[in-house]
Formats: sequence, C-alpha cells, structure tokens
Amino acid sequence: MAEVDPQGRVSKPLIFQAAALVLTYPEEELLTRLGTIGSALAGTGAAEQFADVLTHLGGKSLSKLQSFHIQEFDLSRRHALHLTYWTDGDTRRRGEVLAEIKQIYRESGLLVDTGGELPDFLPMMLEFAVADPARGVALLQRFRASLELLRLGLVKDGLPHAGVLAAVCGCLPGESPQSHAEVQARY
Repeated sequence: MAEVDPQGRVSKPLIFQAAALVLTYPEEELLTRLGTIGSALAGTGAAEQFADVLTHLGGKSLSKLQSFHIQEFDLSRRHALHLTYWTDGDTRRRGEVLAEIKQIYRESGLLVDTGGELPDFLPMMLEFAVADPARGVALLQRFRASLELLRLGLVKDGLPHAGVLAAVCGCLPGESPQSHAEVQARY
C-alpha cells in the first residue's frame, strides 16, 4: 500500500521511484510493471499526474514506445533527461559538475551503478533520492531549474510525461514557475 498523508498525497519515495521507472528507456519489464505502478499510485494525488504516461506506455507496442523515447528524450535537446545539460550545456563546467555528482554518490556509501549513463541522468538521480533521501532530494533541488525547464518543455510539446515532472517538482520545496523567465529569475 502506498504511503499517503492525510491530504491524499503520496510519499516522495513512491513518486520518485515511479518517475524513475516511467522516464527510462522502455523495456518489456517496464510494461509488465505498469499495473503495479498504477496500483501503487491509485487513490493518491499523484495518480492523475501519472495517468497520461501510464496510458501512453500501456497503449503502444514496445518498438513504438522505444522509437518515441529515442526521438523525444535522446535525440531532442528540448527534453534532455541529463540535468546538467540544462544548466551547463556542453561545456567544461559541465564535466566538473558531473564529477561533483559522482562524488555525492560516493559519499553516500551506496553502490551507485551508472550503467554507462552520466550521473546526472534524471531516472538515476530519482532512484538515488529514494535510497538516500537527504542527499538525493538536495541534489534534485540543486537542479530544480533543470527540472522546471524540462517540465515546461514537456507541457509545451504536449508530451504525456509532463505530469510526471510536475509530480517530481511538487515534491520539492516551493511553487513551480510558470514560464522560462520565472525559472531564470528564481534559480
């Protein structure tokens, strides 16, 4: 059963774990977990935010889902899941920030397998926030501008993943900005 507070909001770890799963490159294993993800979120404030992506993932063939993911998240910079891209682009500074993230993972004492991904890959950072809430949530907050810019891009382009980013941002302190200008002004 999902941990829910009196207002019907689901726990941060559940949102972070569910988001990590639905934002990764889709494999057959994910498709078999969609019912479990939906059941875990049922009756919570996050269920509606995940509804579009769960429908999307459950309504297409695996090959179409994989093609969609590659097109929207791997080839399009507008929806980059690597958070330092949003703040540092392809610069030398980005390499330094990636090294800092790796150091945070090391300091946690957890064995973090990047699986060939850069350490700023959002699903990995979300899973880290489940395993080490203090460091993980602080890391997500550090990249709040990236999360918000990604969220705004998904909303603008009408992607079903927009609600997932809204749920993640909703777990962090403060209200979400409504425009790119607000993101730049706040962060």
